[in-house]
Amino acid sequence: MITTNKIKIIAFVGLAGAGKSVAVDYVTAKGYPKVYFGGVILDALTETGLEHTQENEKKFREEIRAREGKDFVAQRIIKQIHSLIDAGQHRIVADGLYSWTEYKVLKHEFPGELELVAIVAPKRLRHYRLLTRPVRPLTQTESDQRDWAEIEGIEKGGPIAIADHFIINDGSMEQLHEQVDKVLTDIDFII
Repeated sequence: MITTNKIKIIAFVGLAGAGKSVAVDYVTAKGYPKVYFGGVILDALTETGLEHTQENEKKFREEIRAREGKDFVAQRIIKQIHSLIDAGQHRIVADGLYSWTEYKVLKHEFPGELELVAIVAPKRLRHYRLLTRPVRPLTQTESDQRDWAEIEGIEKGGPIAIADHFIINDGSMEQLHEQVDKVLTDIDFII
């Protein structure tokens, strides 16, 4: 247990199907608040009246970043994090960091507080998870297209490569939880 109120933010990054949301859900079930990068896009998409489809989300995400800047999502996430800190939260989970720009902006805003955790899994396994997920399943072609869009379009490879911690999610749920717990312990996240 820690005795300081030092702020700690743990941000999860990974390609689609790696298990970010499962890891985040596990941590937030322990009572920690989260900010959700994808939620910023979904909220903005809802405001425009567009249906939440994979195609609409991708197009909208690209258009809004082109129009309002690559740091559009990160700036809104920073506001959410500061609101949580102002409300007395000292441990915050950031779900689904997308891009190199977002990483740089967050690291600049929270230089000593941010810990980046990459969740990785073999491509075949990630694509199987995407195909069989109950909400917005993706075909093999759609999964390939999403990988390329995330790697080339929003430069997600950079944050994955530079992560402070790596979790290989190719086993059971219990193994994933054990790895997440180890990271939380290593960075003194648990209060």
